Amino acid sequence: MTWLEGIQKLRPVLMSVLFILTSQGANCRLVVSPVGPTLVNALAGTNVTLAVSYSGASDPVVTWFKGILPVGTWTINTNFPPDIANDSRSVLEIEKDGSLTFKDVPQHFTGSYTVELTKSGHGTVSVTFTLNIYEIIQNVTLITAPYFAQEGAERFTLQYNMLQGVVEQEIWRFNGRDLQNSTHYLMEGTSLVIFGPNRTDKGSYSVTLMNPFSSMTIHKNVTVLYGPDEPIVEALPIQPFYKAGDSLILSCRAEGFPLSIPQWIFGGQILSDFHQGVLNLTNVQTSQGGSYTCSVLNEMTKEKREKNVTLKVYDRPLGSPICSVVSVNNSDLQYQCKWAGGTPEAQLSFPALSNISSGAGTFSLTVTSSANLRDITITCLAEHPIEQNTCNITAKSPRNFLPTVKTSVDSDGKIAVTIRCVSEASPQAVVSWSQGNESVITGSTYQISSDTTQLKIRSHNISTFLLAPNYTCICRNPLGNQRKLLQLQGPTISDSSLFPNQDGTIITLTWEVPPTSVVTGFDIQMKGPDLLSHGGDYSVPKRSSKEYRIIQQKPGYARSADVFLLNPDMTYRFRIIPKARLTDGEPSEVHRIGPGDGLSGSAIAGIAAGIPCSILTLTLLIGLIFLIFYHYKKKSNKTRYPVSRAVKTIQPKAASHNILNGGLRPPPDYNSLHQTPSERSVTLPMFVPPAPVRVATTV
Repeated sequence: MTWLEGIQKLRPVLMSVLFILTSQGANCRLVVSPVGPTLVNALAGTNVTLAVSYSGASDPVVTWFKGILPVGTWTINTNFPPDIANDSRSVLEIEKDGSLTFKDVPQHFTGSYTVELTKSGHGTVSVTFTLNIYEIIQNVTLITAPYFAQEGAERFTLQYNMLQGVVEQEIWRFNGRDLQNSTHYLMEGTSLVIFGPNRTDKGSYSVTLMNPFSSMTIHKNVTVLYGPDEPIVEALPIQPFYKAGDSLILSCRAEGFPLSIPQWIFGGQILSDFHQGVLNLTNVQTSQGGSYTCSVLNEMTKEKREKNVTLKVYDRPLGSPICSVVSVNNSDLQYQCKWAGGTPEAQLSFPALSNISSGAGTFSLTVTSSANLRDITITCLAEHPIEQNTCNITAKSPRNFLPTVKTSVDSDGKIAVTIRCVSEASPQAVVSWSQGNESVITGSTYQISSDTTQLKIRSHNISTFLLAPNYTCICRNPLGNQRKLLQLQGPTISDSSLFPNQDGTIITLTWEVPPTSVVTGFDIQMKGPDLLSHGGDYSVPKRSSKEYRIIQQKPGYARSADVFLLNPDMTYRFRIIPKARLTDGEPSEVHRIGPGDGLSGSAIAGIAAGIPCSILTLTLLIGLIFLIFYHYKKKSNKTRYPVSRAVKTIQPKAASHNILNGGLRPPPDYNSLHQTPSERSVTLPMFVPPAPVRVATTV
């Protein structure tokens, strides 16, 4: 039998032994398991054990890891102490069963702990624990960054800090409402971030911090700075405009926090007369009209907003609108309307001439002249916010007129005759001058006024004026013309009068001259006794009272003269002599005042011639009276017989007559009025009638 055959014979025995050995190894496998939960919460400063149990092998090698770092190792049941990491020896202990005990565990020992058990021939097994070490939460504060939230900022953060404690859970709330992460809120770490904060984020924020051993809630009131919003500006009372002298207020307010105080700015200057944004304006004037700016500044955010309000203060234009019409190139009519002053200026127009043209303050409109505009009233419409008004103007062709002449003496001694031709016309007529057939132009002799209405002729010699051809003035405007011829004449008095006062001591002489007469002055002449002196005595005549003498001289424009201190008992004669420088004109008529001074020579001659005729007539008249007297006397000497008539009683009749007349005087004897003067003036002879008798008559 060989060795190999011997092995084959023992093979079944060997297989049995191997099976037995294999079965015993399976029953002795190393196993480790936690005693209790693998998540362990512990309060810092207390003792805690991560307990384990093992089986399947004896005296295995135990190694504890914190994370991946070993903190202690030991072979169970050996006489050698556990090998603990240097920084953990005061805290960690490995128990006999391999558990890990923490003494007065600090909070920083929180972590993941793994235990490995190793036994040669039995492999390695492990189990992991999570150890959370908590502290009591205390001294928690809640801060903000920045200190104030500002509307429109990018973000605002609330963050809590605590002196000690471990937070297992935190809950953020706003005004008692739980917050969740969103586009507006983000909760990360110890912070709450608010994106794009606005005024609605103002309120109470709180955070609640919790762990298995304690909890704490802290609150924070958050203020959001915002504004100022766009100011709201008002003028009260609300009106489209204000009149000069009115009173009003301007108010300005704007939302914001903190509340901003508005300022009023006018003309670049900050006004001071306002309170809490209200500006009082009393007796407002047009100079106070314009743009007022309300400026609002947030002192904390430095945000500034402004808003303008335009204040319209109007003042009525002065007086009333004035209309006129002028000539343009003596062919067109320019209608003008003016209403000066006012704020704003009045809008002016001539609706009858144009409905599209207008102007402010002063307006003119030029139209082609035509007969259709002659004597037609055109109205200017003046419109102002305070008042509407109108004025009228009528274009007229030149009217008939009379030229006037004024004469004076220049400083160089020349006679200056001014001819004035003014015709009522609208527009004002332009005057052209000519002498004979030649036009008159301004020169040394002739001067035409700027408005062409006056022609001034200057010369030393009066004959220059009197011998010159006729002067012609033509007044024309675009609507027509008027022509007048003028021939100058020498110094002349056309009419004169004398007016005495009641006492006859003062007289007033008045006179007129023809309109074309050249007169530079007047001599007032008197004939008669001298005038009284101012002392009231009669002055002694120094010259013959039968000659005219000059007592006053008057300028050419004078038309009256007063003569004082006449003697009312004396007779005076006055006349006026017109003069053209040294040339005298014909005297005026003679004016006499006084009781008379005897007969003139011609009167005496007339009386002398009439005396013989008067004597003859007187003789004939005396003879006629004598004959009549003689005849009547002769007739009265004859015997008179009574005439038969009815019986009458004279006295009763007279009495009845007196009764009827009521005692009044009897009516006049009208028969005697028909008697001749000679009959009424001659005394008749005395006649005594016989006594009355009664007579009876039988028929």
